[in-house]
Amino acid sequence: MARADAQRNVDALLAAAKEEFAEHGVDVGVRAIAARAGVGTATLYRHFPLRSDLIAAVFRREIDDVTAQATLLAETHEPFDALALWAQRYTEFVATKHGLGSALRSGEPAYSGLREYFESNAGPALQQLLDAATEAGEIRGGVNAIELIGAIANLSAPPTGVDDTSRESPMVALLLDGLRYGATPAT
Repeated sequence: MARADAQRNVDALLAAAKEEFAEHGVDVGVRAIAARAGVGTATLYRHFPLRSDLIAAVFRREIDDVTAQATLLAETHEPFDALALWAQRYTEFVATKHGLGSALRSGEPAYSGLREYFESNAGPALQQLLDAATEAGEIRGGVNAIELIGAIANLSAPPTGVDDTSRESPMVALLLDGLRYGATPAT
């Protein structure tokens, strides 16, 4: 029973941290995260002794979810629709990373390997969606997953000092529509 309670606390903390990071950036106070999770700060520190541990855990969980979404979407949607839905999920991931870029460049040991973890998981998952859409004749071939991830991230991030993210969906949709140019119809 104690393990189940501990896992529920970890899950609640990670969900709360994700929401707080998206709303206020990674420098949000731990009390706000603990309160949102419905636990005390001692519980937060027991599971995540350093802020960097919590940030890294949220980031890993989001990477795992983005990766899993690619497989699920590929199984339940037509190739281009799966790609578009995945891109939308990825823009949500980018929102969660609000303020994370500077944290990741801080040199904290907890962040080592996160970029590689992301690229080795999310990259191949997206590449499968791209390959399926190419094979179906819905997009042109030769699209690099990591480059597309970077382009979506750049389009999803609001300009410096602006909190408005209303442009992200139309801009990402425009980018994806551009992948259709030069597509070779499936035979």
